[in-house]
Amino acid sequence: MDKAAKQSKSHAKTAALLSIIPGLGQLYNKQLIKGIGFLIIAILYVTGFWSLFNMGFWGLFTLGTEVPRDNSIFLLAEGLIAVLILGIGLLFYYMNFRDAYQNGEKIDMGQHPEKFVGSIKSLFNTNYPYLLISPGLLLLIFTVIFPILFSFALAFTNYDLYHTAPAHLADWVGFNTFKQIFTVDIWRSTFFDVLGWTVIWTLVASTLSVTIGIFMAIVVHQKDLRLKKLWRTVLVLPWAVPGFVTILIFAGMFNDSFGAVNTVILHALGIHPVSWMTNAAWTKVALLFVQSWLGFPYIFVVTTGVLQSIPEDLYEAAIMDGATAWQKFSKITLPFILAQMAPIIITQYTFNFNNFNIIYLFNNGGPAVPNSTAGGTDILVSWIYKLTMQSNQYALAAALTILLSVFVIGIALWQFKRTNSFKEG
Repeated sequence: MDKAAKQSKSHAKTAALLSIIPGLGQLYNKQLIKGIGFLIIAILYVTGFWSLFNMGFWGLFTLGTEVPRDNSIFLLAEGLIAVLILGIGLLFYYMNFRDAYQNGEKIDMGQHPEKFVGSIKSLFNTNYPYLLISPGLLLLIFTVIFPILFSFALAFTNYDLYHTAPAHLADWVGFNTFKQIFTVDIWRSTFFDVLGWTVIWTLVASTLSVTIGIFMAIVVHQKDLRLKKLWRTVLVLPWAVPGFVTILIFAGMFNDSFGAVNTVILHALGIHPVSWMTNAAWTKVALLFVQSWLGFPYIFVVTTGVLQSIPEDLYEAAIMDGATAWQKFSKITLPFILAQMAPIIITQYTFNFNNFNIIYLFNNGGPAVPNSTAGGTDILVSWIYKLTMQSNQYALAAALTILLSVFVIGIALWQFKRTNSFKEG
């Protein structure tokens, strides 16, 4: 029986072995057109990308050896492209083996492998979704995955102002860049200061937006309130205005010298002008106010929809049991809202953790802080931007980006895991 079983697989194994050279396994299976197609694609692939592989992998490992001829960053990018192209080629190579082996099994079982036209039809019938997404997947590889790989690789080099082409080459330094974040005084102190404000900013700004949005939605949802459509329209208006326009308007309103907050509002209340733009503490207060204004309308709209889906029977049963208004809110309304909106609330926190627009447009992360490369209101993402565009600390910025990504992804996954909305019923 064992000998017969081995013999029954002999054709499939031979076809797979011959497929070391793409197309030979198909030719062995008497699939002439498919075999020639695989062989031609393999030849075009090798001849077309041979120079890319040769130069790309050399550049990826060495980052160049001679100036000004070599540019480390161009070589790094070319090497990563070669890696991606090689990955696509290996996928094609696997498909070649798989096709030869599967059709060889059919021959071993006394069946005839499909003709070329039948193979095309079978491909469309069984793998139609993969064919549809393949162009988008290729685009995704080179527009999303490649930049991520490039930033990741950059963090393990010493690429900065002093290791820049054409005068200098960059080198692989391993985890030294990550080590500098926690050992070099200026980077360590700045990192923890910025991280601390980033966490506070995320928690306070997001919580304020969510709380105000939910509160306003519950107020407007009350049955006794008149002109509900008008109030809902008014409360959504801040969301209708483009965010960058609102931020720039508020930046003008909070200006220390001529802003309406100091010259009109505080003056009318008899309060001395506040240094909104030159005092970091007051700038943070202003930023929290602006983000609350920008963020609550979205939560208001979503909460309004959730409130309308709560069954009235629950409230009627609560009234019959003698529940107070607070008990109805705390035991029915709020738990229902939080359960339905948990994913949206989590995304609000992750969004504000990387909310570059408001920090940069309002006061460019300022005011300036002595002996620091970050401003008084910079969060991690805006500090990374300054390290890249102003200080030319590219490797350090890339390392911080990795730490930032790991932190955000870890917190988001932890929150999603604890959320009832993502638990299977």
